[in-house]
Amino acid sequence: MKSAVKIGIIREGKVPPDKRVPLTPDQCVELMQKFPGVKVIVEPSVKRCFPDKDYITKGVEVAEKMDECDILMGIKEVPVQELTSDKTYFFFSHTIKKQPHKRKLLKRMLELNITMVDYETLTDTKGNRLIAFGRYAGIVGCYNGFRAYGEKFGVYKLKPAHQCLDQAEMEKELHKIKLPSSFKIVITGTGRVGGGCAEVFHTMKIREVSPKEFLTQTFFEPVFTILRTGDYYQQANGAEFVAEEFHKDPSKFVSTFLKYACKADMYIPCHFWDKRAPKILKKEDYLDKNFRIKIIADVSCDIAEPIASTLRSSTIADPFYGYDPLTGNEADFYSPKTIGVMAVDNLPCELPRNSSNDFGRVLIDSIFPCLFGDDPDKVIERAMICSKGELMPRFTYLSDYAK
Repeated sequence: MKSAVKIGIIREGKVPPDKRVPLTPDQCVELMQKFPGVKVIVEPSVKRCFPDKDYITKGVEVAEKMDECDILMGIKEVPVQELTSDKTYFFFSHTIKKQPHKRKLLKRMLELNITMVDYETLTDTKGNRLIAFGRYAGIVGCYNGFRAYGEKFGVYKLKPAHQCLDQAEMEKELHKIKLPSSFKIVITGTGRVGGGCAEVFHTMKIREVSPKEFLTQTFFEPVFTILRTGDYYQQANGAEFVAEEFHKDPSKFVSTFLKYACKADMYIPCHFWDKRAPKILKKEDYLDKNFRIKIIADVSCDIAEPIASTLRSSTIADPFYGYDPLTGNEADFYSPKTIGVMAVDNLPCELPRNSSNDFGRVLIDSIFPCLFGDDPDKVIERAMICSKGELMPRFTYLSDYAK
């Protein structure tokens, strides 16, 4: 590490602006104490979940001095016109999957000799992500699913998560929820997102049952089950599910999720979906005479891909819409003929204080020691998409995309 390094916490330039921050005021102080050669400067912003005065109160400098900083850290993509040449940036760039609308961003970073470290590419030696907001996507997505059920059927009304100060206030709303004694919820996905979703169920003391119990037993209390890939996919030839085979070529498998859709009242997709895999819920599945699902809170939010009813992403301000199984089109959310859909694609933004605190904790504990100290596993180097005008070796596959 250089004798002195200045980190700039930039204000979010994307519209609508994100309220989350890489480091809370307390974490800025902790970082400077842990690494004496580091100074944090915070760019003024009126949109953050932690206002400028909270940083100033902690003795953190708030000033328009980002040009003096060596490293600039934000959350969402930095608008192309706001990039500064010859800097090292940390943010979610959404360029590694060749998203067409992010091409200009990567191209401009190369032109400006920027070193780009994408949070999404910070991984351990096994390729597991080290930092993400997935847990809060699951927490808020699950909460929004219950909120959608209450709204659609008029049985209770929950305060929107983004109107709550923090997770603790949001959880106080959970006592308002009234569910039928036979209510059943199914989740796909066992990672950070699914784990966050399960946290809400445990807070509500909803009982977890196995997939087999979910399908075969009758319950007189609300229950939920979490499905692994092998629970809702099988080989097309009828052979036993083998995870290695599925990951190698998922196109050889078929979805068996309909059997759960005929037993569940709510579905919360929290999975990672491979585009080569068959759809989980097809349009014709919704027309099955035993189809029971009333609410789909699609946390994964892959538009018009694995879940046919996810026609579009929704917004924090307007999170719900209806899906008409007969037409396959969007329709009135409150109609008894429609399935309620929640498909907000930036869920962690609804609990910015909590999600920022967890995010900063990982930065301090796992990322900054690699950045400012020894990095034998090359965590930072492997996460660099580009540096000094060139794509790094792991990301040369983006060459045609950048051009």
